Amino acid sequence: MALIAIEEHWNLAEMTSAVKALPAERSDDSVALDELGDNLERLNEIGDGRIAAMDAQGIDMQILSLAPPGTQPLDAADAVGLSRRANDIAAAAVGRHPSRLRALATLPMSSPDAAASELERAVGLGCVGAMVYGRSGDKPLDDPRYDDVFASAAALGRPIFIHPQIPPRSIRRAAYSGFDPMTELGLATFGWGWHIEAATAALRLIVRGTFDRHPNLQIVLGHWGELLLFWLDRVDSLSRVAGLERTVTEYVRSNCHITSSGMLNPALLRHALEVTTSDRLLFSTDYPFQRPSRSDIDAFLTHFPTDDDRDRFIAGNARALFGIGDEHAAR
Repeated sequence: MALIAIEEHWNLAEMTSAVKALPAERSDDSVALDELGDNLERLNEIGDGRIAAMDAQGIDMQILSLAPPGTQPLDAADAVGLSRRANDIAAAAVGRHPSRLRALATLPMSSPDAAASELERAVGLGCVGAMVYGRSGDKPLDDPRYDDVFASAAALGRPIFIHPQIPPRSIRRAAYSGFDPMTELGLATFGWGWHIEAATAALRLIVRGTFDRHPNLQIVLGHWGELLLFWLDRVDSLSRVAGLERTVTEYVRSNCHITSSGMLNPALLRHALEVTTSDRLLFSTDYPFQRPSRSDIDAFLTHFPTDDDRDRFIAGNARALFGIGDEHAAR
């Protein structure tokens, strides 16, 4: 069976330049992580070099997504134009390698009406979903202004991937400061802060009743659920006080998919299988920020309790969620 990796990043240089040009309070320092080692070279390559890297890992298909923070820190006019450009470029890359690549759309969330329209346009180009972040400026993802985006995603049958985002500077100063700059950045991003932000965004969507209004809406969380799977016993209590129809755990089991993001730890797999089901789990490497080898991947796949569970994880669930036909999932 083919191996489909669903959280694999690329870079749009114009987007990075636009983010770097923002005033300090609005910029996103996590773009510096793109420039560590050879990350930027790999992010910029979505052609033959990308395919060669996939071959080395034994990956048959990648679903491309723009590296964080996408276009969400930008003013509406800039975000709209750059989102369209990113989606056109990604769709063209898929067109050149239709058996090896798919793409998640970039949405201009600072312009909600345009975001809903761009999602429809991008799906028309062949995008299999969209990647968004937990807030645009000071507006959280669950703000009612974004409800049309979620309505469109549900109607189109396309999932929304909620990717981690650097915390606001006020939170960074309060919770992540006091160290050298790179340690502060790491603590606020990949070491901890990113994952709290993504989990909070997903939890706020649940508490806001998003999935009661749009029961067919599906979201994806990386890094084995961005810590949320480990705290379900506590967050279930929110359902009662928020007046939800079901427990948070039930929403997670029916409306959330969970991906590995290169964290190939059997203990995390076992926990995910205990609190959700095998038809909710997806493979990804978080390329190029994580680069498990073919042997690393093969060794991890031996830890699934059944062959059916493994096959769902490596390809079956991705095919079903993103609408990828069997004929396009292998070389």
